Amino acid sequence: MNAHPQPELRNHTLIVTVSSNDGRPVLDRRAYESLAGTFHEAAENDEVRVVVLRGLAGCFCLGGDFSEFLDAAKHQKLIAAVTDMFRMLATFPKPILACVDGDAVGVGCTILFHCDMVIASEKSTFRVPFVDFGLVPDAATSILAPQKLGYAGAFRFFCLGDTLGAEDARALGLVAEIVAEGSVEEAALGRARQLAKKPVAALLQTRGLLKGNTAALCERIDEEISLFQQALQDDATLRRLQRIARLAA
Repeated sequence: MNAHPQPELRNHTLIVTVSSNDGRPVLDRRAYESLAGTFHEAAENDEVRVVVLRGLAGCFCLGGDFSEFLDAAKHQKLIAAVTDMFRMLATFPKPILACVDGDAVGVGCTILFHCDMVIASEKSTFRVPFVDFGLVPDAATSILAPQKLGYAGAFRFFCLGDTLGAEDARALGLVAEIVAEGSVEEAALGRARQLAKKPVAALLQTRGLLKGNTAALCERIDEEISLFQQALQDDATLRRLQRIARLAA
């Protein structure tokens, strides 16, 4: 496995790769902890004006690490890491852009709802199969998804578990721009450069006004995590996750 690429600061833009530390296109506890730490440092670093999230080659992120869901001994640390990461996303004060070139599944998709712009390739797909797994959505998307997609769009996406192509995702409002395969990161960095050149205080103040009070998001994150944790104690849900994990192996 390739090592996880380290965050790279380029022209006031911090480029962050969404993957496990051992180079898999999933998020495990260590990845959540690493991302939360990266965002915390970026929030305090005046040299960082914009963050760009990217995936590994050919895939944005396939979601959480199922092996941690199935190991009760790992749940406490996992829940703490997930909560910290989601709260950092919800309260992060600077613009976040994402470049998606491939599949964005589960948490690999819900983190996109915290991004100010999502730029995707034509081949990208988006899916949130939480209900199919016997789980609830995370990252305060039970608030953010209806706001961004409308109630009907959010219901279809989360409750039916439909896979959205790039054009459908743009029509619903999840994706801002679609570009040719292979040029997604370049396009996102171009938008980041535009933002980084803006007067900093005015940009951050305007974004803050558009975002509004994030306290409700943090409260909803805690509520979703509590329901998520309860589901991981349900035998039927665990059996379902075990079957899915075997199919994915």
